[in-house]
Amino acid sequence: MTSEAKDMVRVAPSDEQRFAELEASYHRLLTRRNEYAGAGNGTIRRYRYPVLTADHTPPFWRYDLNPESNPFLMERMGINAVFNAGAMRFEDRYILVARVEGVDRKSFLAIAESPTGVDQFRFWDYPIEMPETDVPDVNIYDMRLVRHEDGWIYGIFCTERKDPDAPAHDLSSAIAQAGIARTRDLRTWERLPDLRTNSPQQRNVVLHPEFIDGKYAFYTRPQDGFIDTGSGGGIGWGVCDDITNAVIEHECIVDGRAYHTIKETKNGQGPAPIKTDAGWLHLAHGVRGTAAGLRYVLYTFVTDLTEPWRVIHAPGGHLIAPSGDERIGDVSNVVFSNGWIRRDDDTVLIYYASSDSRMHVAETSVERLLDYAANTPSDAGRSAAAVEDRVQLIRRNLNIRDV
Repeated sequence: MTSEAKDMVRVAPSDEQRFAELEASYHRLLTRRNEYAGAGNGTIRRYRYPVLTADHTPPFWRYDLNPESNPFLMERMGINAVFNAGAMRFEDRYILVARVEGVDRKSFLAIAESPTGVDQFRFWDYPIEMPETDVPDVNIYDMRLVRHEDGWIYGIFCTERKDPDAPAHDLSSAIAQAGIARTRDLRTWERLPDLRTNSPQQRNVVLHPEFIDGKYAFYTRPQDGFIDTGSGGGIGWGVCDDITNAVIEHECIVDGRAYHTIKETKNGQGPAPIKTDAGWLHLAHGVRGTAAGLRYVLYTFVTDLTEPWRVIHAPGGHLIAPSGDERIGDVSNVVFSNGWIRRDDDTVLIYYASSDSRMHVAETSVERLLDYAANTPSDAGRSAAAVEDRVQLIRRNLNIRDV
């Protein structure tokens, strides 16, 4: 708790013990050291403990600490979940801009920082007070942080508003678009007009970190409905001249959906891609329908260095899927990522949420991800072809054993 926050604390004597226990539990959580959860699969290693949860939010966000207005030390503004965080390095700290959801279902964006990137994340005292456009957002969430070569740090996030054309009795129809804001210090944000495209809805929009022929480029996800992609074909690509009035006239599909794959129902770009000598390294989510509902997993692919809309490697299957307790939460059987950080030594920290409830971290490296992408077979498309690929692997391994 910061000195500013401590000055605000005034707890009734009868609740001093409960407040002391609350504060001690909060301190233990924030100072708990993380550790690897097993040996991993050679590509990634998960860390055991979530890096952010609802309990990581400061008590003074949730409790009224004035005994005159809250004599029973009740939680006045509860937090339901912390998830879907953008990520970056800033001033030698690891920064997560998390989606924080109150018990009222309203999401807001808040910054947590850590000296290690794998534990000790602590929220800044105040959430981001994001300016509104002329048409106020009902809900904002899932920010992608991008340090662009124009010198600004951009936050591209989903802005949700009620569908004005829906019948009066329909209280679930919404319109999602890509909100755009920029900053230099992560504290003061300039809100720009929302991205405009020919698609009725846009979610999971990501700014490419470099100019393309002098233009700003975006990875998009065109879709017809708020939930259903409809005719939307997958992860799109489009460019615009001016980000302060961002209009994309044409979108092409970079990575399309496909029948009977991990991205059958929909897919979307995660964080901005990482630039490597071998191409742009991407992290994305894929969704398929099951008898238990939608299942979200993470996968990776690589695009050409000079033509970032052209896929050159597409390993089949998922990179990360929900495992163990990750399967349980508000929206079960989901992992989602919109943030990763490349360290100076080329290790990569992947920040991912599980089941719309909490944030986790896994560790890998640029070298491992490129090897995985280049040497993992692509989706064979048919069971017989998949068996053929596996038989070849088995035969090679047995031949090595018999030598």
